[in-house]
Amino acid sequence: MENEKLILTEEWDKVFPQSDKVSHSKVTFHNRYGITLAADLYVPKGGEGKLPAIAVCGPFGAVKEQSSGLYAQTLAERGFLTLAFDPSFTGESGGQPRYVASPDINTEDFLAAVDYLSVREDVDPDRIGILGVCGWGGMAINAAALDTRIKATVASTMYDMSRVAAKGYFDAQDSEEDRYQMRKTYAAQRTEDYRSGTYPRGGGVVDPVPEDAPFFVKDYHDYYKTPRGYHPRSLNSNEGWNVTGTMSFLNQPLLAYAHEIRSAVLVIHGEKAHSRYFGEDAFHKLTGDNKELLIIPGAVHTDLYDRMDVIPFDKLAEFYSTYLK
Repeated sequence: MENEKLILTEEWDKVFPQSDKVSHSKVTFHNRYGITLAADLYVPKGGEGKLPAIAVCGPFGAVKEQSSGLYAQTLAERGFLTLAFDPSFTGESGGQPRYVASPDINTEDFLAAVDYLSVREDVDPDRIGILGVCGWGGMAINAAALDTRIKATVASTMYDMSRVAAKGYFDAQDSEEDRYQMRKTYAAQRTEDYRSGTYPRGGGVVDPVPEDAPFFVKDYHDYYKTPRGYHPRSLNSNEGWNVTGTMSFLNQPLLAYAHEIRSAVLVIHGEKAHSRYFGEDAFHKLTGDNKELLIIPGAVHTDLYDRMDVIPFDKLAEFYSTYLK
């Protein structure tokens, strides 16, 4: 198939320092919708033979130079070959129009990463796991329900994007009338977009933050809009998704078959995270004795994006080592 040519940055432009224990390179792979995806490959130095591998993505509206790359590099230091990728339509990955999300295509992005890893000479195809941060935690659980090649899944500080799209935060807009009004707004915007041939952006993280903003809005600002996590390609750091970019999540529940996952799943959430209910409710859908919920004392949502003293990397390495063996 004809793959689109992507322009990949060669210099190190991550929001975290480069590790000297890991070899880093840029790679591309394609999904089954014909979209070419850009990724950072992290290989442990001195790693020999066929390695266990982990594909990493998230948070929702972030890029691989942010949280997912930090997870990938740190797990590579622990002996795993890792791949942090930009989802379709975002970052350095392909796909038009830009800044669109899809429960289907974004789940496929994880499966395509598994395709790519499965045929690498330095990967053991029977030892592949995935890790999703924030909205990609929900996508990871959906991918694990669909693809039996995935042997271990971590959902960190997860969102269920279809639930929040259809019901609002804390299910506060869970009514047919609320959804109808959203659908009307999206429908009018689609007509306008088609007429103009452009796709206006919905706006990223609010800046400056109003005094009376909910804590989690301040929490996001502290990551995406400050030197801690700002990146020029990140949607959340800049103009956000296109206005109709997350429309399909309204009608397409992500976790419908989570209870049928037979492989291992670890759900990690912060005790004080506004999003904790997403992780706990997803965990309660899971069945079998290889599922685990870990609540991190005192942690808020974005602590699990990049706080090296908060993210339980020892636990992650132990979990993957146990189930990717």
